[in-house]
Amino acid sequence: MKLGMIGLGKMGKQVAQRLLADKHEVVLISSKPETLEEAKGWGAQIATDRKDLVKKLGKDPIVWIMIPSDVVEEEIAGLTDLIQEAGGGTIVDAGNSDYRQTRRRAGLAAERGVILIDSGTSGGIHGLANGFSMMIGGDKPTVDRLQPIFVSLAQPGGWGYFGPAGAGHFTKMVHNAIEYGIMESYAEGYRLLKESGDYPTLDLALAASVWQHGSIIESSLNGLTGEILRSNPNLDGIDGYVAESGEAKWTLERAQELGMPLPSIQASFDVRVQSQQGKTHFGTKLLAAMRNAFGGHAINKQ
Repeated sequence: MKLGMIGLGKMGKQVAQRLLADKHEVVLISSKPETLEEAKGWGAQIATDRKDLVKKLGKDPIVWIMIPSDVVEEEIAGLTDLIQEAGGGTIVDAGNSDYRQTRRRAGLAAERGVILIDSGTSGGIHGLANGFSMMIGGDKPTVDRLQPIFVSLAQPGGWGYFGPAGAGHFTKMVHNAIEYGIMESYAEGYRLLKESGDYPTLDLALAASVWQHGSIIESSLNGLTGEILRSNPNLDGIDGYVAESGEAKWTLERAQELGMPLPSIQASFDVRVQSQQGKTHFGTKLLAAMRNAFGGHAINKQ
């Protein structure tokens, strides 16, 4: 299939490369000359701007966006204008957008002949090699038509259709909130091993390695944690500031509306907020290191 791409960050680059490797045509734009040169090497086509991008895609254009949630509104509005002028088409929002806004945006876009599909995308900076996990929402016939794209990007069995507009982003939102809780549990446990004083020479990296072989808490995240602790046992050079990107907050807001307590997710969210206020320790340093290891996120406060 042929599609345009906007957003060549850590994951966006990998999405483009996987699509090109599977013989899809990708047209993209970037404000960074070095990124454009890199993309040419992958076999991508280059557009000069958004108008040129939509023009190069031809009839019924598909544009994949993977950008921060705070700029999605403006991006979709501008693309909707261009795609409407082209006679209609599809936008796929593959970032971490608020599902409530996705529902609203999909309705507004549909009024102008543009279909908005939401694709919650997990896999971080390891998606290129391993494939992504993808949670799709929106118009079902359009999702069916776009299936070759999702098959190329996802691990086998790693994508699914979850319902109408916003369902993909809703599912990914809850996924990320669960991720907060799991990460916090690991961070707290390793912190206790490190700081209790009961066994001062206890090897955290060894514990992680043993747990990766038959333990019930074995996981890819624990495997990454072990790698972190082997290379930097004291987490030197990490300030312990842990960013909070929105998904857990949105999850907690919806749960509060339903009168549904989520104590583990709430506690993990609170730890991140407190870290931003200066309450840091070995556990928050490990959280920051985990985020860097699986997602390429900045390891310290910028």
